[in-house]
Amino acid sequence: MKAWAKIFSFMVLLSLLSFDLSYSQGARKININEAPAELLETLPGIGPGLAQRIVEYRTENPFETIEDLLGVSGVGQPGFEKIKGLITVTPPLEEAP
Repeated sequence: MKAWAKIFSFMVLLSLLSFDLSYSQGARKININEAPAELLETLPGIGPGLAQRIVEYRTENPFETIEDLLGVSGVGQPGFEKIKGLITVTPPLEEAP
């Protein structure tokens, strides 16, 4: 392969990688105070049972920080580390009187 072809291939690969990184950094985060169980299940390591426990937990204890998720049975530090960049917390919406 000629030198210019190698450089061109490298530049194409580099641009594809940078596009992928910018897309993932711009992705919307999941609000763990409002997301339904089905959406929580899209997070790495969150299955149906854990998603349901998260929903039940937040009903009684709305999350104030993403670290509060560690209070849910089944969420450990290693799992939390995998998803912390994918989640956010906003206060739950208050119901109108």
